Amino acid sequence: MDRRILSLFFPKLPTDRIARRRWGLSWRLPPGSTAHPERPPLACADRVSNALRITALDEAAENFGLRIGQGLAEARAICAKLDVVEADPAADRALLDAVADWCDRYTPLVAMDGLDGLMLDITGCAHLFGGEEGLIQDVDRRLTAFGLAVNIAVGPTPGLARACSRFGGPQRVAPSEAAAALAPLPLASLRLEPQTVMDLARIGLKTVTDLLAAPRSPITRRFGTAPMLRLDQALGREGEPISPRRHLPLLSAERRLAEPIMAEEHVLDLAGRLAAGLKTSLEARGEGGRLFELLVFRVDGRVFRIEVSASAPLRDPARIRALFEERLAVLRDDLDAGYGFELVRLNVLLSEAFDICQPALAGEDGHGEDMTRFLDQVAARLGQRALRLPVSLASHWPERAAMHSPLADGLQALDRTSGTTGMPGPPVRGLRPLRLLAHAEEVEVMSTVPDGPPASFRWRRVQRRITRAEGPERLAPEWWEDGEDAPPRDYFRIEDTTGQRFWLYREGLYERRTIRPSWFLQGFFA
Repeated sequence: MDRRILSLFFPKLPTDRIARRRWGLSWRLPPGSTAHPERPPLACADRVSNALRITALDEAAENFGLRIGQGLAEARAICAKLDVVEADPAADRALLDAVADWCDRYTPLVAMDGLDGLMLDITGCAHLFGGEEGLIQDVDRRLTAFGLAVNIAVGPTPGLARACSRFGGPQRVAPSEAAAALAPLPLASLRLEPQTVMDLARIGLKTVTDLLAAPRSPITRRFGTAPMLRLDQALGREGEPISPRRHLPLLSAERRLAEPIMAEEHVLDLAGRLAAGLKTSLEARGEGGRLFELLVFRVDGRVFRIEVSASAPLRDPARIRALFEERLAVLRDDLDAGYGFELVRLNVLLSEAFDICQPALAGEDGHGEDMTRFLDQVAARLGQRALRLPVSLASHWPERAAMHSPLADGLQALDRTSGTTGMPGPPVRGLRPLRLLAHAEEVEVMSTVPDGPPASFRWRRVQRRITRAEGPERLAPEWWEDGEDAPPRDYFRIEDTTGQRFWLYREGLYERRTIRPSWFLQGFFA
């Protein structure tokens, strides 16, 4: 009950999205403060049960007596001027995701609440905004300025805060007032299934007060555990976690700006200062950051997330700033400052133990730091997959024997398989080609004896005569991957009259079930 949960409910999210696009973000402000649009009633419609029905209404449409779920023809008959727009749930979800990103300015614990709400765990955060009352006012003022209608409530549990925001309860509820605040609300506020609410209403239970006075055992036997479980969760008798949209950062530092900034150089300077502030915390933990995230909050509510990674644990603020500079060089066109940025935050999402190294006497970096600096700059500018390294895997089947890993991870894998760690090295295999085809291609082969090496083969309409051949190297299939009936392969290293070297294999054996084995070309030697 020491928790404080803030619930945001957006009752007009679909119509607000359309109005924001048509008349700007400030369309909800009072008429005296902005150009208030003169508009017809607005509704969203979609096909439900093979009929067009209303799915969302704005305030003007509700004043005409229209209701959600009403047939579109009936709604037009009641309001001839009704402006109907096709429903777009994907666009509504994108807007709610954007609002959730913006809510990170208050707390990193932001969770989705259905299709039209958010849950924020503000425990220990309210004092940064002048207390809960100041935080509520700030959220309401900003979201209204963004053109969104919002109902806000704060309570000790997610269920209670949600019930108050959606069903007209108090805006702030203390732990000792939980039962009194919840009692007058309808049973639908407990997040019960509609059919369960209807069944409870048939026996006279219509509000939470009725459910509190009813005996628990008969209710549980007749309606299951859901009604009493939801009631206990709302009152704090049973725990109920919320699931944040994003993982919590290990460390975080932010700077709220009195005046918005617009220049990219100013953003980078702030990133460097925030990195300097995190250095002490990283040193105290004996760690260095491997993955950093820079959040830039624009004045109009849009949030930019920029991630950079390091190939080795990193603390140096100058190098962290340089990584973001490389990344912003690629994202310069996407990072639109608009009217400016008002908040900058730097998060450490991943960290590892930091090994302190003594630099050389001449001042140059040691222990391959030049290489890690180069890898970090390339990854920041071109992405993690720009540089890749083949890494051996625990498989003898050629298609699964290796994979291309990002270079930094590949180097770590090589370090782990070195003799100093006691880990086994890569498996011993025969000579392998420099290049493997993505998919082996079937070829036509002529051989002197059925199970001997090929004498010539035809590939891509070109006949090639073989002058040298080595093999076979027999590979048994991995039955745990391919099944017990998978045929073995006999591999040959061959060279044609032009000097080109190929890697061919024969799938299946003459003396077994295969009547005529097939031949395939899988790779090329240097």
